[in-house]
Amino acid sequence: MGNSWNRLIYKIWAPVYDLLFDRFLFGTGRKRMFELLQLRGDERVLLVGVGTGADLPYIPPEITALGVDLSPEMLSKAKQKLPKARTIFLVWADAQNLPLKDASYDVVILSLILSVVPDGQACWRETLRLLRPGGRVVIFDKFLPEGQSSTLARTILNIGAKLLGTDINRHLGEILAGTKYNIAHNEPSLLNGLYRIILIHSSEL
Repeated sequence: MGNSWNRLIYKIWAPVYDLLFDRFLFGTGRKRMFELLQLRGDERVLLVGVGTGADLPYIPPEITALGVDLSPEMLSKAKQKLPKARTIFLVWADAQNLPLKDASYDVVILSLILSVVPDGQACWRETLRLLRPGGRVVIFDKFLPEGQSSTLARTILNIGAKLLGTDINRHLGEILAGTKYNIAHNEPSLLNGLYRIILIHSSEL
């Protein structure tokens, strides 16, 4: 998995992504993620890996938000979901190296991105750099249980998963390693807990 491959594979996914995944799979997790966030009208929100914009309908109309993604084709789909007269902007950018100012966002949303970017740790460190004191991060993604190694079958399956643009064998703890963080909430989500929703507060980051 690398940026060049991800741009190619998500160019292929863009026309069918919502139909194949969000309509039948991810919608419940996205809704729950925003229930936990409890966004306030004065907050600035960053969506890293905004994709086709499936998270955008859950953002309250008074919120100012920026969505970034590496795939122009996915961003094109997201633009079609932008409501009129809303302060939501979309920009092409690499989640591992974002051209944004330090401490400029109150909330960062990492929805199905830490298992997709080539370097999950780089994405996480960028998240912390951009988060204001007292801010929050919400993660919705799939991870191996902490302390559990991948089985042979899962390792083989992951070869195909990477070709499709995702990694099913990442540990959240390894991604967060070396940084200070406070997990305020961690709950199982889809597929018997393969997917999880994690809320992190920056008060102790």
